[in-house]
Amino acid sequence: MSVFVSSDAWPRRFARTAAVVVAGLVLSPGEAALHSAETFRPQIPRVWDAEALRDLELPLAASGVPPEHVSPEYYYAQKVRPIYASYPVYHPDREPAGYFEGLKSVEPVVLWGEQEARPKLESEADWVRAGELVFDSPLGFQEMTPAARESRATEMRTLPYRVTANGEVPFYRYVVREKGKIELGTLSCAECHTRVMPDGNIIKGAQGNLPFDRQFACAIRTAPAAEMRSLQRLLFAAPWLNQPIISVVDSLSSDQIAAFHDSIPPGVLARHGSGAYSPVQIPDLIGVTERRYLDHTGLQRNRGLGDLMRYAALNQGADLLSTFSGFIPDSDDAGKGRPDPKTRFRYSDEQLYALVLYLKNLRPPPNPNPLTELAQRGKAIFQEQECSRCHDPKQGYTNNKLAVAPGYTVPERHPARADIMKRQVETDSALALQTRRGTGLYKVPSLRGVWYRGFFEHNGSCATLEDWFDPRRLDDNYVPTGWKGPLGTTTRPVKGHEFGLDLDATERAALIAFLRTL
Repeated sequence: MSVFVSSDAWPRRFARTAAVVVAGLVLSPGEAALHSAETFRPQIPRVWDAEALRDLELPLAASGVPPEHVSPEYYYAQKVRPIYASYPVYHPDREPAGYFEGLKSVEPVVLWGEQEARPKLESEADWVRAGELVFDSPLGFQEMTPAARESRATEMRTLPYRVTANGEVPFYRYVVREKGKIELGTLSCAECHTRVMPDGNIIKGAQGNLPFDRQFACAIRTAPAAEMRSLQRLLFAAPWLNQPIISVVDSLSSDQIAAFHDSIPPGVLARHGSGAYSPVQIPDLIGVTERRYLDHTGLQRNRGLGDLMRYAALNQGADLLSTFSGFIPDSDDAGKGRPDPKTRFRYSDEQLYALVLYLKNLRPPPNPNPLTELAQRGKAIFQEQECSRCHDPKQGYTNNKLAVAPGYTVPERHPARADIMKRQVETDSALALQTRRGTGLYKVPSLRGVWYRGFFEHNGSCATLEDWFDPRRLDDNYVPTGWKGPLGTTTRPVKGHEFGLDLDATERAALIAFLRTL
């Protein structure tokens, strides 16, 4: 059955949707039951608390000290970011007739601002649903002029975008902040942490699979080289780092810079503070509130919801204002200090609290992999190989510890020394030693949800579990199935974590079958 909706019906539909959201967020039956019988009285931590910030992050390996963050006075002088009603983005070949034109008659609606609007926040379910608003809310906006719309359509047709069963591209949202002006909203939490499965279903909060860096490369190629060089320094540089791309960036053209990003597959990201020479596997946020350290390098402690709120604030731009041994990535135009805080935006403490409640309540989808006889054998192998020493079932298949990267010597008085294991895994150390997120350490990841994830190791060198447990990956002539390595790399070994590589083919298949049940 097909349903045609005329273009003049779209604005009426959007107006009704916005009105419903403003009056009170629509809840699923399960969410509606969450503390619905009583008023929820949240205890909202102060996000930018000087005492909590003092020992929030571990020392960086390259400088020996953690970043120094902005003062509470500066942080709270920033404007509160308004959250606008937003609308789905469709693949250009799946967009309903009249949909985009219909958006031009939609009135702007602020769903959550500093004073002018606020969602209903009575039950815990209200807060969780409000947190999804924050999760989906974009930080960046691109006006969809005819030229911009055509450019994005070309990208969506040529890059490996996955779309939902009804044709949506769930990584982006259309936003109306001014009537008649449609903007593509980007850089939301959802952009990196929404996974489209092969059947078109999505897993919110999971390792995303947007071709982020390849799309970024498209934008870089059309921009002035000087601007792109400056952007690379803002995203990845520090005076005490000698990184391959940054050391030569002033001699690179836009095409040459774009080539670094083109080499990074979906599910892996040249995240700010890391780099195109040491990208990171996008983490799964499902279960993140149970993790003691955040980031692959264990950069930030997670002692409770307040720390997770701080982590979100930092990664929404506040860490670009931090001082890295005298270097401020996002300095003012003169390069002498931070920009005027009144020119910048932040989420309110309420909004961040709602966000982390949403993350806390994320659940994985039903696992389609049964505990077969083969998987049962794999479970026994998991126990025989003592995998639980690092991947403890009682702690969500991690031990919440930190492993030392090759080349790093842990100082005697390291603040996390009690959580640093003596056992080393010998994986590539570029991220841990040569980035603004590098602590010289790697946290032990959880194995929960590996059945729906892809690209393994902290930099996504291996596309599948089969590749990760393939002993040939240690060979010098190995061709990585995920991220190949620094630009120009054709073959390289994927070293480290040799546990399980000495199993025979049948045992490896059994172990992998068990891991896919987690």
